[in-house]
Amino acid sequence: MSVSYRLDRAFAQAPILPLTVRSKYVLVSDCHRGVGTSSDNFLKNQHLYFAALEHYYRNGFTYIELGDGEELWENRHLRNITEIHSDVYDMFSCFETRDRLYLIYGNHDIVKKKNPACHEAVILRSDAAPEKSLYLTHGHQASLLNSTFWPLARFLVRYFWSPLENLGFLDPTSAAKNYDVKEKCEEILRHWAEENHHILITGHTHRPVMPDEPAYYYNTGSCVHPRCITCIEIERGRLTLVKWTMQSRSDSILYVEREVIGGPVTLL
Repeated sequence: MSVSYRLDRAFAQAPILPLTVRSKYVLVSDCHRGVGTSSDNFLKNQHLYFAALEHYYRNGFTYIELGDGEELWENRHLRNITEIHSDVYDMFSCFETRDRLYLIYGNHDIVKKKNPACHEAVILRSDAAPEKSLYLTHGHQASLLNSTFWPLARFLVRYFWSPLENLGFLDPTSAAKNYDVKEKCEEILRHWAEENHHILITGHTHRPVMPDEPAYYYNTGSCVHPRCITCIEIERGRLTLVKWTMQSRSDSILYVEREVIGGPVTLL
């Protein structure tokens, strides 16, 4: 089963949402919410994330999570995660009641594919300019190990690499932690997008990508960067890469800041 087959299949089954100059979407990926232990990579940025989530809710954005929302390779049960991070899921309920929540699964939460409310991909379709439609997915389809053979990858992470990472060793198969794997994965995704003339937006590699000019491949980055979270906003027909960080005022009061770090790139 080739990368093209896996991506083509994902988008053939994808729900389609409208994309116009009035659309407001925020694309977030790779939160890796865990169970609140020292291995929960989401913990260090949970306040940044929640502040961003409240901002997008208040300002009428539709929230689309591009996979790996939960860390279900290291952790077995989703309910343990939802209990620890109940504030996040309460906000999700607020988005959902207004039809402004769409969840895509990635490799680390691929078990959610059994949930009808979760998707492998979503298409934001522009009827005015079909060639500017956006194809959203996690991006793990670029890797045979992380897609077709994900049970093996999960086993290795859960029982081998996760304990070793506590000792300072990084998983050499991870697109988020290995530079060569990251480069290869992004090149595969970029090639598929260019070959099919689709604007593709993914996560998975944790590296934000926002070219200065319109291109075929973009990446949201992640919510587990050392000191920030990154995401892509879609508003007024434009793509903007932003990061949320903690800053301090002259009186030492801390506050959460939204900063544009890429774009905007005009689509419509």
